Amino acid sequence: MPRSPQQLREDLLAIWNAGVEGVRVDRLIRNAVSVQGDALQICGEKYPLNEIDRIVVIGGGKASGAMAESLESILAPLFGRKEIVGWINVPKNCAKPLQKIFLHPARPMGVNEPTEDAVEGTNKILDLAKNLKSGDFCFNLLSGGGSALLPAPVSEISLREKLELTRFLSESGATIQELNTVRKQLSQIKGGGLKSLCRGKRLVSLILSDVLGDPLDVIASGPTVDNSSSVHDALAVLRRFAPPVVEQVLASDPKSIANDAEIAEIKETETESVRQRALHRICRYFQQQTLSAHAEPELGANGGFVRNFIIGNLAAAVEAAGMEALRRGYSYAMHVSRKSEGFADEVGSHLVDLAFEMIHSDCLIHGGEPVVKLVPPEQRGMGGRNQQLVLAALLHLMNRLGLETNSVADDFPGIAILSGGTDGEDGPTDAAGAWIDPIFWSEFRKKTATDSQFQALKFLQTNDAYHFFEPLGTLLKTGATETNVCDLRVVLVDRIAGQNNDKKD
Repeated sequence: MPRSPQQLREDLLAIWNAGVEGVRVDRLIRNAVSVQGDALQICGEKYPLNEIDRIVVIGGGKASGAMAESLESILAPLFGRKEIVGWINVPKNCAKPLQKIFLHPARPMGVNEPTEDAVEGTNKILDLAKNLKSGDFCFNLLSGGGSALLPAPVSEISLREKLELTRFLSESGATIQELNTVRKQLSQIKGGGLKSLCRGKRLVSLILSDVLGDPLDVIASGPTVDNSSSVHDALAVLRRFAPPVVEQVLASDPKSIANDAEIAEIKETETESVRQRALHRICRYFQQQTLSAHAEPELGANGGFVRNFIIGNLAAAVEAAGMEALRRGYSYAMHVSRKSEGFADEVGSHLVDLAFEMIHSDCLIHGGEPVVKLVPPEQRGMGGRNQQLVLAALLHLMNRLGLETNSVADDFPGIAILSGGTDGEDGPTDAAGAWIDPIFWSEFRKKTATDSQFQALKFLQTNDAYHFFEPLGTLLKTGATETNVCDLRVVLVDRIAGQNNDKKD
């Protein structure tokens, strides 16, 4: 039986939410850690309690506060027997009082960038790591967002300069792998920095992966994993996105960063000049590092006791969403991207094409993480990669079907597409993502009937998807989910769109 537009919408949201529920950290932590008699059981390994004097908990990320809360409840039977202390950097809205572990409010929600508060908190974490004793056992709780929440810039580069570089690369469409390749070379904690501090000590990292393919050296920039990339790799990333700056710096003689006359002439009061200055200084720093005898990573040089366990990832969320789709009577297909997907606009169009090819299934659960190339700030609206993706999907669908904004409601096929960040955040907005469906189309037609300037393409071209979806009521607003495993998408097809609805074919 055909599903009604309302049923299609209810199913769309329920399937997506089930995916998020499948990677809630309370369940994941309890599956990974337990106190069993005289031992800690962690991911199948046993650690005798009589060898542990103190338990230290450190870490950071969007979901790390919830991870700490769950871990603390598991360790509660040990409160009277062992000293337990901890410090976790979390977004401000995730900070809450716990009994033993301090959740440090390191940045506002929706602002996924390092702050001075985050630097202060990271210094506290580094102090705890530096002062671990032989009888200490250290939990390191990491999740997506850890790169921004755990900043510890090298002394030669300021936080502002590192922030400008990160913004530049993000706006230019750099992948998370490329971002972290650069950030690890500018940090005291990333790229195995924390592991080096814990040499000879017992440290177990419990990791919620938000990176496609789950590479340990990329998640939260790999603080407890040997750095597999080098300063040469970081320079290669900069050469790709800022070739004139890199070539200018490398063509000149190496000088001290502070005394570089070319850089000193750039006025710090001008926004663009501040960014150019940051790029010049960081390139100069990398140039100097390439001349250092210790520029290359010393893989495996650390003999410390370090274990890294991934306790949840995007595949788990996709599987949980698939189980809910099956429960609701759908025949589903699943896909989890394991490498960079490219631009959100292209992924959105691809999902529409897949919807028209769905013959043996009526539901697609799709996971990944695209990038968005942003227009200049003076032209830019508000949105995130998931909202951009869904808006691009709408335009591709309209083009494929030959739909105009004055088309009748029945012209819109029984297709629903939702894309949302599992952490509840999508860009600098209060939405996790957005969706389109037949009910949305009716509202869109009403809106364009009264506002001829309300054109989808205009919003897409100015990265302003938020203000497109907001008046139409299809922004996905979940609040902070306290988990984070990339982006989850759901595509539902009520009838075989490719047979009856493709007017151009």
